Amino acid sequence: MRFTIFILFLLAIDVYSFQAVRHLAQNWSLMTRNIVYGFFWALTAFSLFYLFAHFWGLANGWSKNMETYSRTIVFIIYISKFLIVPLLLIDDLRRLTMWVGQRVNGGPAEFDISRSRFLSKMGIFFGAIPFFSLSYGIIRNPYRYQLFKESVGIKGLSPNLVGLKIVQISDIHSGSFTFKDPVKNAIDLINAQKPDLVFFTGDLVNDHSDEMSDFMDVFDKIEAKYGVYSVLGNHDYGEYHHWKNEEEKDANLEKLKGIHKKLGWDLLMNEHRMLDINNEKVAIIGVENYSALPQFPKMGRLADAHSGSDGANVKLLLSHDPSHWDLQIVPEFKDINLTFSGHTHGFQFGIEIPGWIKWSPAQFMYKQWAGLYQQGEQFLYVNRGLGFLGYPGRVGILPEVTVIELQSA
Repeated sequence: MRFTIFILFLLAIDVYSFQAVRHLAQNWSLMTRNIVYGFFWALTAFSLFYLFAHFWGLANGWSKNMETYSRTIVFIIYISKFLIVPLLLIDDLRRLTMWVGQRVNGGPAEFDISRSRFLSKMGIFFGAIPFFSLSYGIIRNPYRYQLFKESVGIKGLSPNLVGLKIVQISDIHSGSFTFKDPVKNAIDLINAQKPDLVFFTGDLVNDHSDEMSDFMDVFDKIEAKYGVYSVLGNHDYGEYHHWKNEEEKDANLEKLKGIHKKLGWDLLMNEHRMLDINNEKVAIIGVENYSALPQFPKMGRLADAHSGSDGANVKLLLSHDPSHWDLQIVPEFKDINLTFSGHTHGFQFGIEIPGWIKWSPAQFMYKQWAGLYQQGEQFLYVNRGLGFLGYPGRVGILPEVTVIELQSA
């Protein structure tokens, strides 16, 4: 019954939004109208086929790519149609008000057809924005890796550490990748920077450790002079999958930890490593996921990880969720110079024009959501993510490889 109601609701959206298309095309040639109408209803037919295939279990044998792109196409289609509907409702309410007023006054029912056409055109315009932008984001942007460079001035930094180069990646989400070869370009980009250190700040998979199977021989190629260090993100714990039992879930996590080791990455589980770099001590501190938001795990124990790091000239923290910074790092651990986070993906959607505008829906959830932030003498860098989740693309917020060089303040 719920499925039937849902389908009827979508069909109502289809029929209603089609009125805007019909208004727009009414003066076009018959052939053009038929092509446009046919395209509109073909998209509707595809959407219904997808939904019925899932309801009846016919989609169980679909490949991952077929499922991913089909789901996304249906999402784009109805997001676009939903944006058409408000403009049509405004027009219908306008005409209803005019009709009631004219009937009360005893006059004939007359409507401004040009205004209805204008509102229909506006509805099509608003619907076209997500249709074309989200489609472009899938075709062009999921593997269009961007290099972001920052110099961070650390107070009291030893001259021996000036110019220390750190590459950060985050949120790989290997289970979402639809192609393998383009991912290799990210590894080439990382290694081309000749980093001293590489940091990975969590979410290697979506849920299952097996999602990394096809990508082991890609990510094990990352090279850094003093090593690759990593932490877990909220998705790595398998919290968003229905496991048969806790033992199965725990086994998945243990396997994932082993994958970090096989990659040659040093996974930091609420602990630190003290490195000797150019005769100076550098503390690499890593915590499990710790979030200020209640829906995400609070597994991190920063006090444990931080303990014993005294004497380091600089302290660098890997913590997946940027909300950890304001919640605990800044108020309680003033000696942590620079924190590396990810998690937000920049919502995979937004507008960034350096020096002009930086906007994303992510900012409604996170105070720090992309790029470099500073409070007093402490810094936070939030990586926009290397992969993607849910929507297999990006619009405006592109996948990121970060290069940070330490300087003396």
